[in-house]
Amino acid sequence: MENTFQKYLETFFYSRPTAIECLNIYEQKHKKFINEFWTSKQKQGNSLHEIAYRACFKSELPSFFIKTLTKPEDIVYDPFSGRGTTIIEAALLGRNIISNDINPISKILSYPRLSPPDIYRLEERLHSISFIKNDKDLDLSDFYHPDTEQEISSIKKYLEIRKNNNEDDDLDDWIRMVATNRLTGHSKGYFSVYTLPPNQAVSIKSQKRINIKRNQKPEYRDTRKIIIKKTKSLIKDLDGGLVNNLLAVKKYAKFLEKDSRQTSEINSNSVQLTVTSPPFLDTVQYADDNWLRCWFNSIDLKDISQKITMTKKLEDWKNVMKDTLMELYRITRPGGFVAFEVGEIKNGKIRLDEEIVPLGVNVGFKCVGVMINEQVFTKTSNIWGISNNKKGTNSNRIVLLSK
Repeated sequence: MENTFQKYLETFFYSRPTAIECLNIYEQKHKKFINEFWTSKQKQGNSLHEIAYRACFKSELPSFFIKTLTKPEDIVYDPFSGRGTTIIEAALLGRNIISNDINPISKILSYPRLSPPDIYRLEERLHSISFIKNDKDLDLSDFYHPDTEQEISSIKKYLEIRKNNNEDDDLDDWIRMVATNRLTGHSKGYFSVYTLPPNQAVSIKSQKRINIKRNQKPEYRDTRKIIIKKTKSLIKDLDGGLVNNLLAVKKYAKFLEKDSRQTSEINSNSVQLTVTSPPFLDTVQYADDNWLRCWFNSIDLKDISQKITMTKKLEDWKNVMKDTLMELYRITRPGGFVAFEVGEIKNGKIRLDEEIVPLGVNVGFKCVGVMINEQVFTKTSNIWGISNNKKGTNSNRIVLLSK
């Protein structure tokens, strides 16, 4: 299948013919395929994907590889699952899934989407939650109106009690997922007053400054209405067939919270396709971004921060990736693939795809090639000052490996 797929890339034609270049890495030649292999113009991603998360790729990326390199019931895996784009897309397409992310927020945001709720049952459940005054363990008045803060605290308490009593169910998981996603944002579709984009939470001190600068004060936001509205938006593209796919896949799905280098729960030679985007160098501070989500979900922020591997030097990052690729080689079945999406750092001086290729080859993989997905620029792109196809936010760089 490796050679067949390589020929497919060579002859692929969408917006323009595939450009093929030779990539020399440590005296070895590899092909680089450049084209617009996927784009939102081809297919809008399913609405179920629309969960805000920092540095996540669009669903068109994993969809391309899942459709061309797997068949129904094959196992698709993501060792750095994030918001779950790969595994949700795989489930929608009827593939079995394994998700892994050492950050517990990942499972909170992805697992519930395998069980889309009946909207009327969800409304009934939300109205069963009593909004009562709770003792504050954290002053969030710079983010929320007092009544909204009370509602959030009540939902948090309800979910905590249900979980501790082993009474939580799919509806509770869904409420937790949507509420976690709606904690902060920049529109009235979120619980908070205007703050930074909805993929992180600024500090309380920073929010005070934002409020002063914008001369704003938190207004009341109806948490029940917001959860229902977001739910309707998430499930609007689902039909009976897609829901059946999700529920069938859920029966055998695995959700791990392990170091990507140590996933003994996954059988050797079992995974047909891995599609992932690993964390880059130390550009994201877990505690700074996730303190509010962890508070809402009663997660020990300090404990999780210590478990997450953060690398500041390229060599340290490469060592982590080498061990991750060794583990991926173990679990990938013969004829299987790994699509490793990476970017550039140091203003493009270091291309991480060129670092990943030799690491993958050294652990036993064959390099099918490096795919550069370049989207043809739109009017919007030029507004942001991007005027060529060689630099900017329009491209994905994917190292494709096979076993």
